Amino acid sequence: MSFVLSEEQEAIRKSARELMRERAPVTELRRLRDSRDPDGFSRAVWQEMAKLGFAGIALPEAYGGGGLGFAELGLLLEEAGRTLAATPLVATAVLGAGALLLGGSDEQRRALLPGVAAGRTLLALAHEEGTRHAPYQVGTRAEALPGGGYRLTGAKTFVLDGHVADTLVVVARTSGHERGREGISLFLVPAGARGLAVSRTTMVDSRNAARVRLEAVEVTAGGLLGEAGKGADILDRVLDRGSIALSAEMLGSLQEAFERTVDYLKVRKQFGVAIGSFQALKHRAAQMYCEVELARSIVMDALAAVDQGRDEVPLLASVAKARTTDAFLLIANEAIQMHGGIGVTDELEVGFFLKRARAAEMTLGGSAHHRDRFARLRGY
Repeated sequence: MSFVLSEEQEAIRKSARELMRERAPVTELRRLRDSRDPDGFSRAVWQEMAKLGFAGIALPEAYGGGGLGFAELGLLLEEAGRTLAATPLVATAVLGAGALLLGGSDEQRRALLPGVAAGRTLLALAHEEGTRHAPYQVGTRAEALPGGGYRLTGAKTFVLDGHVADTLVVVARTSGHERGREGISLFLVPAGARGLAVSRTTMVDSRNAARVRLEAVEVTAGGLLGEAGKGADILDRVLDRGSIALSAEMLGSLQEAFERTVDYLKVRKQFGVAIGSFQALKHRAAQMYCEVELARSIVMDALAAVDQGRDEVPLLASVAKARTTDAFLLIANEAIQMHGGIGVTDELEVGFFLKRARAAEMTLGGSAHHRDRFARLRGY
């Protein structure tokens, strides 16, 4: 694969970087947090992103998208990660739209995806049910109704941007036991459905998740994505794409945290010299640099693999998520320590990166989960 960006990709990176720095810097995340904004993100910024084609950058042109790929989406997410921009990109453009692209009918896609590309429609994947990422741990039941359609009953946790979603992609079980891969199905549930209750929760990094309760929520037969009981085939691919996309965002964040720390090492003085001249800190900075480059390489390969339809996408998704998780946690912790006492204050923005690292670690599975998955995929 090429590690050199094309002219078009460089233009996308430049546009995204300018937008994020001007309209969604870390100070904007602080403002959203301190004002207790009910959405948790700026709808005005999201509309600007949609006008630039970012909301539907990886959607087919037939559905109003830009017709580009995950490589380009990854550049956008990387720049969003640099400023810790709170946007619905992962929840809507990757997880929700991904479920429609991979499992939906043409009718379902045409009903929702143009709205996603235009910034009008927000989606969310309602999947998790426990405290740890477990893809097939699905207790929510979907009972087939005599006249067609289904009745959904259960609860979901950690639904990214679930409180603002216009439509939820709900993972439920039509058959099989609670931890089995077989019998899982995916359903489109509109936000106003009777029996659906959504409550917002704010995570440590000031980003959004939600709890969802479904009390005998009825959906028509047209709300089923793909084939009943075969939803795991769709879900696996959606989660792989989500892990890769989140890794791209984390790559941007860990790069920014590293660069801010190196800049600080150059200006902070002790004993009359810059602390960056101390050999021990040089060694630690060198290790962080190596982690950045390793993370960059695996993320770029994983993004390219999605576009090329390579068989190793599941393997690369887990490698990317594990590597970026570990690198982000290491660099964020080192950033706090190297900044010294001011590093633990809320006034200094570097602390926001550690909080994001902790939340992103558990989103779509931590490094331990993905190392275990990688081993199982390789037959160990």
